[in-house]
Amino acid sequence: MSRRKMAALLATAACVTAGLTGLSPTGAAAPGPGALTTLDTSAGNRATPVPGLYDWSKAGFRGGQNIPGASAVNPSAACQITAAQLASTYRVKPDDGADDTAGIQAAIDKIHQTCSPSASYDKLSLITFPAGTLNVTHEIHVDANYLILRGAGMDKTKFVYKPDKNTEYDVVTPDGDQWDQHEMNYEDGSGGWLWPGRGLFRVQSRGVDPSYASQYKSAPANRKDIFEGTVNVHWKVGAKLAEKPGDKGFAARTGDKTVYLASGAKTTNMKVGGFINIRAANSMKFYQSMNAVPTTWPLQNLHMRQQWFTITAVDAAKHTVSIDKPLEYDVPVDSTSDGSQPIDGTAYASKASPIVDPIVGVGFEDFSFTQAIDGLTPEQAKNNYGNLAPSQAMQGIVFKWAANSWVRGIHSMMTGSHPIVTEEAKNLQFVNNELDGSWNKGKGGNGYFRGSRVWDSLYAGNTTRNLRHFTFQWSASGNVVIGNDIDSDFNIHGGYERNNLFEQNTNKVAYNHRSGSCTAHCGDEGNSGPDDSTWFPIYWSTGQKAVKWSGSSGYRNVFFNNSMSKQVTSGAAYTPYYPDHHKIYVFGSDGAAYHHLDIGGKPIADWAHNEQADYTGGHGVDASKTSQAKSLFLKN
Repeated sequence: MSRRKMAALLATAACVTAGLTGLSPTGAAAPGPGALTTLDTSAGNRATPVPGLYDWSKAGFRGGQNIPGASAVNPSAACQITAAQLASTYRVKPDDGADDTAGIQAAIDKIHQTCSPSASYDKLSLITFPAGTLNVTHEIHVDANYLILRGAGMDKTKFVYKPDKNTEYDVVTPDGDQWDQHEMNYEDGSGGWLWPGRGLFRVQSRGVDPSYASQYKSAPANRKDIFEGTVNVHWKVGAKLAEKPGDKGFAARTGDKTVYLASGAKTTNMKVGGFINIRAANSMKFYQSMNAVPTTWPLQNLHMRQQWFTITAVDAAKHTVSIDKPLEYDVPVDSTSDGSQPIDGTAYASKASPIVDPIVGVGFEDFSFTQAIDGLTPEQAKNNYGNLAPSQAMQGIVFKWAANSWVRGIHSMMTGSHPIVTEEAKNLQFVNNELDGSWNKGKGGNGYFRGSRVWDSLYAGNTTRNLRHFTFQWSASGNVVIGNDIDSDFNIHGGYERNNLFEQNTNKVAYNHRSGSCTAHCGDEGNSGPDDSTWFPIYWSTGQKAVKWSGSSGYRNVFFNNSMSKQVTSGAAYTPYYPDHHKIYVFGSDGAAYHHLDIGGKPIADWAHNEQADYTGGHGVDASKTSQAKSLFLKN
């Protein structure tokens, strides 16, 4: 559906009726204005930070800079591949029914080899796609830095993705619900290394660590990508940590900008100006702070608390690395150094992991894409929160180990799973996109507009329809979500997400937007199958339940001046949800520190059926601050 059609539907929508102020009755409210596609998000229009809240002024591309315009494109013809050159040199021709994948990949590889080494944010390469339909059969690797991929217009250039047999997942779980990360392996390589899964476009390094070179060479075509980029994911360059002087058990604390490394830690890959992920090991005390125990779910040795920073100094003599921003969490040396008992009998190390080969400066602009699946129609997937084709749960655009990149003016229609997804990414910008539909929206986390392990990024003026959630997950922090129009919930999914801002958005959530609306391979919201609740405009992950995914939602996720409403029962009018447009609702906070949501002082075990409780007044939602401004992020 085009933006124009969506706006027309919103304009003719009926006004909603009685609602909630801090979840108490109020008057009627009008429907929202739709996506705000003309916002001025430039650095000069960023607001002064509100005392006591996060400073969001650096969110988005390059810390608040404008997305590059025509003057930033390299004028050299050698670094611009036109639609005519795609046809003549790479045999990429629209509307001919032929497979265009190899030609598109060859064009990107040419830029990677000849232009990216000398490119910059002010000297970007450009590939221009023709109007018409292009056919793709396997994942396109966008690992050329400083490259714009641009179509002839949002609905003029269209990519149709039909994964071939070497791309489609060939192993699904025994119950048939989803692709099996644990069994889709090769020698030492795990299918889980592919997380969050394959896509149409993947912005990620294809570098292979030397220790896996022989396995990569011998792997079959449908397993080779397991080994790509593993220099990062498998900690080949991650450094263990040491105690900060005078602070037993901790390498750094909240607010610090220096992290202490183990005496034998290699700093070769830690370069000033480069990225580094500071990953704090889970511990029993950390789980306890989130009210995650006792729980029936197994606790895991993971790193819920993590974030990318820019390295400002490396002191090899003192064994320290310094970063550009204060830490937002304590960093124990390992999972037991804070005085905790070991999880699963093992002490698990925290790490400082430099990002050796990030992909930067990639932009997607002005085209559409869809994934075609034989035998299925979009109508079958509408309001269906199951997986209709688990072996084809492909993403649209994947950002993994990527930074300072953007997606603007893209229209997705029926992707395999997430239309846009991140996994370890920083300073991205998603502007004025239209994302509609997914074939798989059920078990295994499918069909989201998903920001996982994403930091300091900006989501502005996007419209989504027929997706499962808009989601922040796994330690996502410092992101701004402004002026979007969605028909699902804002889902703070779990894994200590913190300091994210949601403002000036519209979300109208229908009654049938619920896990129980499902025909096959359904979600698992409860202990044994789809529960009987229905998703509200906000989802907050509780400790005891979300520990099975990654732990509870974190500290200071802020909702301000949004138009949110919910159809509470089938056929009912839409009821406003937190409709006071001047209160600043700070989830997971008592005004000074983290506070798990509670009812009468007892932490809630599940958000389901507790969505309408009033958590203000000291129960996990701090509503003590107000603002007469329309935005906490922008001046105007």
